[in-house]
Amino acid sequence: MEYRLFIILAVCFSGFGFSQSEDFSNVLRFDEYLGFVKKFHPIVKQAELVIDESQAKLMKSRGAFDPKIEVDYSRKQFKNTEYYNKLNGTFKIPTWFGVEVKATFDDNEGSYLNPESNVPDDGLYSAGVAIPFGQGLWINNRMASLKQAKLYREQAKADRDIYVNNILFEASLVYFNWLQAYNELKLYEHILGNAELRYKGVAKGVEVGENAQIDATEARIAVNNRKLGLEQAKVKLLKTALELSNFLWLENNVPVELQPNMIPDVNTAPIVDATFNINQLRTADMPLETHPKMMSLTYKREGLEVDTKLKANKLLPKINAEYNFLTEAPDVARTFNTAEYKGGLNVSFPLFLRKERGDLKLAKLKQQDVEFEIDATRVNLQNKISALKQELESYSIQTAITVDMVSDYQLMLQAEERKFQLGESSLFLVNSRESKLIDGQLKAIEIQNKFFKTKAKLFNSLAVNPEL
Repeated sequence: MEYRLFIILAVCFSGFGFSQSEDFSNVLRFDEYLGFVKKFHPIVKQAELVIDESQAKLMKSRGAFDPKIEVDYSRKQFKNTEYYNKLNGTFKIPTWFGVEVKATFDDNEGSYLNPESNVPDDGLYSAGVAIPFGQGLWINNRMASLKQAKLYREQAKADRDIYVNNILFEASLVYFNWLQAYNELKLYEHILGNAELRYKGVAKGVEVGENAQIDATEARIAVNNRKLGLEQAKVKLLKTALELSNFLWLENNVPVELQPNMIPDVNTAPIVDATFNINQLRTADMPLETHPKMMSLTYKREGLEVDTKLKANKLLPKINAEYNFLTEAPDVARTFNTAEYKGGLNVSFPLFLRKERGDLKLAKLKQQDVEFEIDATRVNLQNKISALKQELESYSIQTAITVDMVSDYQLMLQAEERKFQLGESSLFLVNSRESKLIDGQLKAIEIQNKFFKTKAKLFNSLAVNPEL
């Protein structure tokens, strides 16, 4: 029934002088238009930057686990006396569970060295580990940052789909307004032609005495009324075309202005359904958990869970132990002796833990806030999608009613015109019948526009990112 409306409109507009079978070069199809928007629009490219940003943050977080080389060299020479000459080189490898593997080389000499800094003539080597037994063993800032960066990358992908879907939705609404303005323009051109033809006939009738002068006046009023409607339709088409140009871009961020000879595809209904995949969206029950908005919030919640675990870990005491083998000849395995070592133990624990407990409570509150947002978003999406599906069903019924209404108005006008030719009716009644037909056709164009926009809203509510 939906497509019958478009067929009737096409028949009514048969005098427009436009046929797509003759020339496709100046027709901008809906799917081609959205393809340009998705590929070249700056907002779409800006959405891709979210992915690049997440990748950069992930790289930055992984950098916390990069091996590190440190060299510390200091020397003091005064009045021909070498106070000290100290060299310390360290190679560290951070690992996932807070354990740090470390190898060092010390070569110190001088007249005023601290006794504990004395080393053999060829230097002293050490190799060992530093282990946090309390805070920082199962989770630490490095681990938390990396986990959150991975979750942020996945969240960014979901957010990107939402951004792209929103821009395609906005672009679709502008295209539908452009199509509506174009259909109204062609309608007014058609009815103006009819009014002018009728005026010429009545004027000739006045000349030969078959019609009264008042009939010519009424016919001229109808012509001027149609001209006024046509001019208003031209302005509306110009405005919508300029709005459409806002979404047209080429490579290298070059904006494109819609050329005056470009027109929309008047038979765009099946293309809209195919582009939005409306049949599947209307019938299939999409699991909300896979909705990009829900996925984004889920990743956000998981990131906060990591932060909560990190804050909870801060309640533990800091117990850092370190043990290093000492040797003069690292290339000989037997020189590593457990009796020759350097080690230590550091313990610290705040008595009241007010800062740590406050941070943990704030983290849990943020987590609860996201939980509430997830629940509210789920219900909101569910109701919105259900309402839009019912709205589409309503527009299907309205379309059927409009089809019958336009068809009946057309029959009534044809009958009144025949009666007028036979002298059994007046020009007033003919114009009245035609005005009803025009109102019906404008209503049909408006319903078509609302039907398309509702489909776009369903597409937007599901945040679909189509391949164009």
